[in-house]
Amino acid sequence: MADHAPDGGAAAGGFGEELTPAQIEAGRKLFASGCEFFYAAQTLQTLPPPVGVEVAFAGRSNVGKSSLLNALTGRKALARVSHQPGRTRQLNFFRCAAGPIVLVDMPGYGYAEAPKEIKRDWQGLMLDYLRGRPNLRRVLLLLDSRVEVKVSDETVMELLDQSAVAFQVVLTKADAVKPGALKRKQDEVMALVKKHPAALNSIFTTSSETSAGIEELRATIAGFLQQGSET
Repeated sequence: MADHAPDGGAAAGGFGEELTPAQIEAGRKLFASGCEFFYAAQTLQTLPPPVGVEVAFAGRSNVGKSSLLNALTGRKALARVSHQPGRTRQLNFFRCAAGPIVLVDMPGYGYAEAPKEIKRDWQGLMLDYLRGRPNLRRVLLLLDSRVEVKVSDETVMELLDQSAVAFQVVLTKADAVKPGALKRKQDEVMALVKKHPAALNSIFTTSSETSAGIEELRATIAGFLQQGSET
C-alpha cells in the first residue's frame, strides 16, 4: 500500500527539494526504454494482478492527465487526449519496460455531463482501488494551474486522507500562467495540502508543452524502485 502520512517529498518542479543528477538520470533511463498500455479495468474484480510498483494519476476531467502521461513517457499517443469530459471510464494501466513501474490513469472526476449513477460507480471503483491495492505507492493528484481549486478536488483529497494513501499534488499547464500568478497558485496549493495528513509537503509544477517539471517527476517515480529494493 502507499506510504502514509508523509512528512516531505522529492523535488517538485521548482517547489521542493532538489534532486541529484544521478536521480535525474535514473528517471530518464526508466522512461527512455518505453512504456506500453497493457490493461484496462472497469470493476474491482477485473483489476490485473498487483505486480510491480504502481503510481496512480488522478484529476478532474481535462486537467491534462493524458498529456502529462504522454510527456512523461515521450510518447505522443500513449494515453489518448480527449476534449470530451469524462471520456476515460476505466482504470488504464501502463507498464514501463525498464523496471517494474506501472502507471495507472484513473477516471477523471468533476464534470457535469456524466450521469449521476456513473459518477457514483467511478467513485466507488476509485475508493476500492485506493484502499485495497497493496502495491500502490503514490497517487499524483493533478490540479490545473490556470483555475481555482474546485470542491471536487478537495473532496478527492479527503477521500485520499480517508484511504490513508499518500498523495502529491502536480500542477499542470504551468506554461499558460504568468510567473506571479503561478507563484500565488503554488502558495495556495501548499497551504491546502498542509491541511491533509495524506499529502506530501511538496508539489510538482509541470507543463506538457514545455516539459517543465517532467524530468523531476520522472526521477521521483524512478526513485520508488530504489526505495522498494531497500525495504
